Amino acid sequence: YFLSLKLEKKRKGKLQKQICQVVLDHFEKQYTAELGDAWSSVRDVLTSPWCWQHAVLLNRFSQSPGLESSLAEQGYHPAFPATLPYLPAAFRCYSRTAPGRFPAQKHQPGRLKEYYLLNAASLLPVLALEVQDGEDVLDLCAAPGGKSVAILQCACPGHFHCNEFDDLRSRWLEQTIESFIPGPLINLITISKLDGRQIGDLQPEFYDKVLVDAPCSNDRSWLFCADPKQAVLRLMQRKQLSSLQFQLLR
Repeated sequence: YFLSLKLEKKRKGKLQKQICQVVLDHFEKQYTAELGDAWSSVRDVLTSPWCWQHAVLLNRFSQSPGLESSLAEQGYHPAFPATLPYLPAAFRCYSRTAPGRFPAQKHQPGRLKEYYLLNAASLLPVLALEVQDGEDVLDLCAAPGGKSVAILQCACPGHFHCNEFDDLRSRWLEQTIESFIPGPLINLITISKLDGRQIGDLQPEFYDKVLVDAPCSNDRSWLFCADPKQAVLRLMQRKQLSSLQFQLLR
């Protein structure tokens, strides 16, 4: 009971975060020009934590009896329709329309987590990739590892290369893989810290499928930044992102 109260208080605190006006003013100008009338509805989602939809991706390598029934009792339902052209049976993901977030699991060395929390929309590119058993797959910008974990819920690649250039995020990626993937399968996974723009030249025509989750502007996080000076700096830096994204895609 007391744990529930604590989680509820923490959740409400997150929902009451203050919007950074400097960032919102910038978005008003930029996205009104880019999106026109659609900006008003996008703005509502961006500025309201009540609209942020988190999903629970179950880990097929760590079965938890009763987890799915518990999710159903709390109003969770399958996040994707069974009619999708590619939806492996082992790929089980749940979301709900009510606001809130399922409790996270802490990393424990030697013990696999039962589920991964993420935004359901971020799984769409994984499903679009339609990975099949035995294919050689590259996750070019893999940290923190959610899409890598999701790919391994879909199929067992012949070789799976997870790359993350940033040193700190690469360690985060390694921890995620360790938390979700059993030892025998980890032997099929290569984790590297290469500049993603160089991999195409180093290993041309090597992969069957490549997922490029390129660094993004992360608008939602910066909209709630507590430090206006940091926010202004980030708004300047984000102008360089489109060039980096293009280079990674090439």
